[in-house]
Amino acid sequence: MTESAIASLEATRPAGSLKPADGPTRDPRSRSQRRRARLGGKAWLVLWALALLWSGAAFLDTQHGVLNRDGWPALAEFWVHAVRPDLSSQFLRTTVDAAVTTLAFGVLGTLLSVVIGIAFAPLMSQTWWAPGSHSRASRGLRTAGLLLTRITAAVPRGVHEAVWGLLLLSVLGRDPLVGVLAIAIPFGAITAKVYSELLDEADLGPYQVLRAAGAGRASALLYGVLPGLLPTATSYAFYRFECSIRSAVILGMIGAGGLGLQLSLSFQGLQYAEMWTSIYALVLLGAVIDRWGASLRQSAGGRRWKLSGVLLALLTIASVWHLSPDLSRWFSGRTGALLGRLIDDLVPPRLPQRGWADIAARSVETLQMSVVAISFAAVLGLLLCPLAARGGTSPVRRAVGWLARQLLLLTRAVPPPVWALLVLFVIYPGPLPGALALGIYTFGILGRLFAEVMEDLDRRPRDALSAIGATPWATFAYATVPGASGQLISYSLYRWEVTARETVIVGLVGAGGLGRLLEQQRVAFDYPGMAGTVLALVVVCVVVDLISVAVRTSLR
Repeated sequence: MTESAIASLEATRPAGSLKPADGPTRDPRSRSQRRRARLGGKAWLVLWALALLWSGAAFLDTQHGVLNRDGWPALAEFWVHAVRPDLSSQFLRTTVDAAVTTLAFGVLGTLLSVVIGIAFAPLMSQTWWAPGSHSRASRGLRTAGLLLTRITAAVPRGVHEAVWGLLLLSVLGRDPLVGVLAIAIPFGAITAKVYSELLDEADLGPYQVLRAAGAGRASALLYGVLPGLLPTATSYAFYRFECSIRSAVILGMIGAGGLGLQLSLSFQGLQYAEMWTSIYALVLLGAVIDRWGASLRQSAGGRRWKLSGVLLALLTIASVWHLSPDLSRWFSGRTGALLGRLIDDLVPPRLPQRGWADIAARSVETLQMSVVAISFAAVLGLLLCPLAARGGTSPVRRAVGWLARQLLLLTRAVPPPVWALLVLFVIYPGPLPGALALGIYTFGILGRLFAEVMEDLDRRPRDALSAIGATPWATFAYATVPGASGQLISYSLYRWEVTARETVIVGLVGAGGLGRLLEQQRVAFDYPGMAGTVLALVVVCVVVDLISVAVRTSLR
């Protein structure tokens, strides 16, 4: 599997699948290739440091300062209530109902996104479009078809689910379908991309045999390729389930309901005890799903997978019953009229009132926010991952590891808008609070991924350094980091691409970038301006993606 596919799959690999084989291994690259990779790595490191300094300097307000000292008491009060959540029976019932709603959004959104992914993955794969003949016309048509499907899927993938939620609210109102579709549309496109890469990386021998015997492309893929991909595809679907829960919380904060809405209402009333009850519900939900997914990744199939399939089927039925979506709205004349009006409002897109200068400045600000956020997250994740990695033998080491993993779970369970609102207590409004909020949230995700990389590494270099008296941190710096650097960089670059998209959700609470402009346009019902801003965000994401590809290519 390519590095890009591994980074896209994030934590979906089976445990131990990336462990080195027994015995010494050699780098297959030539000495000149290794030298070019080292020089390329140093050059990119210098460029990244300059970009970070440039971004950080742009966020410092020398006239008014950065820190708001008056906000520290409010922030301290929030954390004090961490040990005093609201445990009244009435609020606990409300919290349980909200958690069930969030879970239902996640279950149905994941199910629909997987269906979309399975349906469109073949059309986005090179295997499907491989020319049946060697004629120039055939190759040209199939190349055009491949490019068309990939470009078509890039648009829904580049628009954040919060934006989809805002648009769907204007058509369907406060219907449960809004949350489900807002998750399914972008996640379906992402899942299709990942599944198409799995198809291209699979063993195509059975597929080619079936094609030579006269089977159609769809039948050959179904019977020749799909059985071998089922465990990995299912594991990725489960990871996407975790992401859907987090997205359901964000959508709840903009009106879809569930724990996100409860968090937003509690924060508006400064009811910190209620907030912590909702946060603990999120942490518990995330811990159960995380543990469930980990158990599936550690097993190769069998009874555990069958039981999980039955449980997911029951959850799907229960989710439909709990949300009770009104499917008649799909076919009502009013919905069709509202959809037509929305399309008319969005097309053609329009620049903001200040023109190109404003959209360019906001785009640069968004890029700077993503640079600061991913740098903050990667550094913290690298420092904490040795503690969070499983494998300690002493009781103290296991206790420290458990605490580190709970910290990572807390930071990724709380949605970025909540972190942004908390940071705004002590830092004046602007892009910096949004960047730090995204950094805290992404730290929880990267820290977990980095810890899994550490768990899968060959321990022999570390044991050798420890045997000659090296300190734990020296062992980490000289044995662990070099062996894991490729995966750490891939994960960091992939999360940078995701973070660039997620700048829009902290911007919706006033934390800067294109998201803030988008919120201003939404309040003013400036739909053509919103379309232009979304396109600008897609361009920023494409730029980040191209830079990431260039970095990976130069380090090979």
